[in-house]
Amino acid sequence: MANRWRIVVGWMAVTIVTGAAAQPALERIHADVVVVAGDTLQVKTATSQVMSIRLADKTRVQSRAAADSSRLASGLYVGVTAVPQPDGTLLASQINVFPESLRGTGEGHRPMETLPGSTMTNATVGTVAAAPRSTTTNATKAQAVGNDRSRQLTLTYAGGEKVVMVPDATPVILSEIGDRSLLVPGAHVVVYASRQADGSLASERISVGKNGMVPAS
Repeated sequence: MANRWRIVVGWMAVTIVTGAAAQPALERIHADVVVVAGDTLQVKTATSQVMSIRLADKTRVQSRAAADSSRLASGLYVGVTAVPQPDGTLLASQINVFPESLRGTGEGHRPMETLPGSTMTNATVGTVAAAPRSTTTNATKAQAVGNDRSRQLTLTYAGGEKVVMVPDATPVILSEIGDRSLLVPGAHVVVYASRQADGSLASERISVGKNGMVPAS
């Protein structure tokens, strides 16, 4: 009986692993829109490679627009990329402001696997204040927040809170839910697509830069 159970468990493990391996990996494609024809998006990469990508009904489109720290306000739901400081605060390197419909997405604080030494905090902005200039002893941090327009944010999320210093030059990106009408010729995009069994690409989601912005993600 014990041997039979081991065989069953082993078969389940192989099935789970095989099923997971069958999930196609997403490719991230930085490019400019050439044209949209029906359900096909044609883009050109920086190396002048022209690629055709299938658009599906479930393909999500988001716009990305550049802003500055003056747009930060209490109650916004944000994603903050930052570097932990010796005094326990975080020094922001980029802030993404999410649309209200995405409130709660990825909520929490965690290290970034793709950017060692940095963290990602998805949380609600509690307070926004001028960054203190006289309380820091960290030279890098003092230089970064050493002007009157630097800000200090308190971020709150389920089970925790973080204090973030935001230098005035920190990139702030406004994200909004969009649609295919944003995919005009020349628009800068990042397409997340999966390779299909026949070798074609099918899009999962697309970020579109507004007002000439080149989105990073």
